[in-house]
Amino acid sequence: MATANFTTPDLCDDHPNKVQVVELDLTNYGARKSFCGEIVTVKCFEDNSLVKEQANHNGKGKVLVVDGGGSSRRALLGDMIAENFVKNEWEGIIIFGRIRDVDVIATLDFGVQALGTVPIKTEKRGLGDLNVPVHFGGIDFQPGDYVYADNNGTLVAKSPLL
Repeated sequence: MATANFTTPDLCDDHPNKVQVVELDLTNYGARKSFCGEIVTVKCFEDNSLVKEQANHNGKGKVLVVDGGGSSRRALLGDMIAENFVKNEWEGIIIFGRIRDVDVIATLDFGVQALGTVPIKTEKRGLGDLNVPVHFGGIDFQPGDYVYADNNGTLVAKSPLL
């Protein structure tokens, strides 16, 4: 799915029975302030091995949704991994956790939403689960569903809305 012009309020108005709203305040950090795509999930805690691995795969039309358990102790995304996501055409990433290198990430044509920042990187232990249902912000994120994100909020739908 190519990134298109939309706002989440308009999507809510146009599709009130098809969207679920994430009940969590996430901050936009990437240069792309609105982004959407098919959901790919990673569940991990203070180990971004799978996030780094996914950044090396083609992600055209996809958004990586990362359940990092809300940890504020380790950053699950930094500038080098974010640059690989851009290189491999991912639309964006949504992290229930923290990121770092925000000044560089702010210059990348890539959507990034996260709880906040922390300067400490993770240890790479190879832990985590790929493409499993994850739950945060009152929403179940299922691989293959669609996510829409902008400065107004984040929505999930079972099928494409654009």
